[in-house]
Amino acid sequence: MSLENIQLPDQVFPTTTGEINLTQVTTPWLIIYFYPKDSTPGCTTQATDFSSLKDQFNALDCTVIGVSRDSVKAHQNFTAKQSLTINLISDKEQDLCNLFDVIKEKNMYGKQVMGVERSSFIFHHSTLVKSYRKVKAAGHAEQILADLKALQSNG
Repeated sequence: MSLENIQLPDQVFPTTTGEINLTQVTTPWLIIYFYPKDSTPGCTTQATDFSSLKDQFNALDCTVIGVSRDSVKAHQNFTAKQSLTINLISDKEQDLCNLFDVIKEKNMYGKQVMGVERSSFIFHHSTLVKSYRKVKAAGHAEQILADLKALQSNG
């Protein structure tokens, strides 16, 4: 699948704050980031970084949404424990993970497993404008914020 062809699905997904249809996000800019698992070190870093920058993303008319295969309950616990301010989608059926092709073979403690490859995507008016694969959690939210500012100043 080529990245340029990723379309936001007209589908409702459960989140920490209710249900969401990504095609109905009201801000012109949307960041969707995929992460392996709630309450793990890298995922916590990434989620807290995005949360701490939420006001800056909001000021740029941008919504940030995290996605993992964890349950809504796990997301709610993660959100409460880390005081997260961003919305998290529960993708237990892997619909979004498969659409964005983020399920990859990974080596976990010497075993080959299928897991979520940390990835992020920037959409403008529902059109994919930038993607990131195999990202490192630390500093990633800041990088996306800088790239978003650059995209907006060039547009």
